[in-house]
Amino acid sequence: MKALDALLRAAKNLTGLIAIEGMSASGKSSLARDLADRLNARVLHMDDFFLPLGQRTADWMQRPAGNMDLARFREEALLPALRGEPIRYTPYLCGEDRFKDPVLLPPSPVTLVEGAYSMHPELLRPYALSAFLRVDPDTQRQRILKRNGPEGLRRFESLWIPLEERYFALYDIPGACDMILPG
Repeated sequence: MKALDALLRAAKNLTGLIAIEGMSASGKSSLARDLADRLNARVLHMDDFFLPLGQRTADWMQRPAGNMDLARFREEALLPALRGEPIRYTPYLCGEDRFKDPVLLPPSPVTLVEGAYSMHPELLRPYALSAFLRVDPDTQRQRILKRNGPEGLRRFESLWIPLEERYFALYDIPGACDMILPG
């Protein structure tokens, strides 16, 4: 896998945080899992930090990351990771509108942060390395259809992909990353 090899070369001898940002269905989670195995790193998933439905503002769909609890991510995960401490956080299940049991991640020299909005400027981009994963539209569509079914694909095409594209453009997320890789 080209992306894995490129990130492994770049991450060699690195400590700290590595961001894996990118398009929906570009392979961010799979790449983070494979990279974590090779680097003995812990992984934080941005999907665990969606904002509960009752806390979203009326205009959340007009704001990039309006569906994310960036403050909770910063306090529960990012700051402890930067201090080299264990991370204890409570993942939120957006589809069920509830929190799961808390997760405890032991200290690690490398923490991978995977997911859209991991490079949001509110997070101050504290990464030793960052990568943006791209995927062509046909492959993206096929992956979303396989993973989320026809109704999920419609929702991604009508809501999530346009929100991500606005975020990427507004903050020049690909340009803010150290590497742009094929997903």
